[in-house]
Amino acid sequence: MSTRPETMDFLLDQIAALPHVRTRRMFGEYCVYLDDKPTAFVCDGQLFVKITGAGRALLPNPRYGRPYPGAKDYFLLRPDEWEDRPALCELLATTSRALPPAKPRKRAAERRPRQ
Repeated sequence: MSTRPETMDFLLDQIAALPHVRTRRMFGEYCVYLDDKPTAFVCDGQLFVKITGAGRALLPNPRYGRPYPGAKDYFLLRPDEWEDRPALCELLATTSRALPPAKPRKRAAERRPRQ
């Protein structure tokens, strides 16, 4: 089951206070980027936030899940847990700050193998 656009609209409204947020649709699901860092996934209408020590400090009883088969564990937040806008924004912002800087993207000419 893929995530409905209405679900993404609600999430983006909840985190609208955060700067530099973008999403990218992937296989019917979504990746949430903060400051060009992949910070979370939205799969099957649930939010999967990357695990960091800083994020763990904000979640007293975290629940874990995997956004897709073969993935590592992530913090799992169901849509009913998205209601607390300040807490949600704080978790995502804190997680993004704890992640390493985004790697610069290579230009197409640099990605092609030499012949």
